[in-house]
Amino acid sequence: MAGRRGALIVLEGVDRAGKSTQCRRLVEALRAGGHRADLLRFPERTTEIGQLISSYLMKKKDLEDHTIHLLFSANRWEHVPLMKEKLHQGITLVVDRYAFSGVAFTSAKELRPEEAAGRGNFGTERYENSSFQEKVLQSFYHLMKDETLNWKTMDASKTIEDLHKEIKSIAEETIQEAQNKPLAELWK
Repeated sequence: MAGRRGALIVLEGVDRAGKSTQCRRLVEALRAGGHRADLLRFPERTTEIGQLISSYLMKKKDLEDHTIHLLFSANRWEHVPLMKEKLHQGITLVVDRYAFSGVAFTSAKELRPEEAAGRGNFGTERYENSSFQEKVLQSFYHLMKDETLNWKTMDASKTIEDLHKEIKSIAEETIQEAQNKPLAELWK
């Protein structure tokens, strides 16, 4: 096992696309298959920074755009040491949103904003409106053009089980590919 590390698997997508459900199912399936896996979710709302972000998202607090951007970034950075430690220990991290959400907030290639709006609780948080989601979709399309990044797109309108099977298959391939590679930066 020397030199084997965990993989960083991030699920990005529009609000209510099923990321949280798929992340939980993937961790359960990986563990059942003998892999060491943990779930992380961003923003991580238990820290002081995360609680401030949560207040902003729930429309209880107003913050200037640059300020909230920096808080989202800080929320991710405060978890980097723990994430690196777990990856070095061979634990695969399944992450419900990460840095690319900080750049574009959501990716909607997997699910049209109109479909997301039809799912439960859409609109309860600040950014959950179709016009904003559409703008962010265009930012994600731009990010996906970077061929140095390992993007995989899924059709989130599939059944939960069919989507889970597809994600699990890709995750298992990713774990195999990553285990003997050194940790690298998410992107430079």
